[in-house]
Amino acid sequence: MLFKFKSQVTSDLIMLEGDGRRLLKIMLGHDPDKGIILVKDLPAAIAKLESAVAQDEAARLHRSQEAKRALAPKDSPQDAFGEALNPVRLAQRASPMLKMLKHCVADPADMVWGV
Repeated sequence: MLFKFKSQVTSDLIMLEGDGRRLLKIMLGHDPDKGIILVKDLPAAIAKLESAVAQDEAARLHRSQEAKRALAPKDSPQDAFGEALNPVRLAQRASPMLKMLKHCVADPADMVWGV
């Protein structure tokens, strides 16, 4: 399944289900198949998403530093808990959504999906 986010002031944003649900959970606390974020609620959604990106970047940096300390030169790049570091950061997934949301704030328009 794909998520298609729409607004009257931007192009459509299409995301894979997992990525779309992850961003919706961050912004709304849940991940409905259909919905709307009203213009008045956009700044809060942007703040939540930017905060989550900053936390993810800090956690990735910490895990990377821990993994470097724990690795012997011949080991594979894994964190201290044995999990492979995901090469795709939340910042990369969230960037198109943040751009869309900021356009919706600048030129007031709601964002909808699943309709």
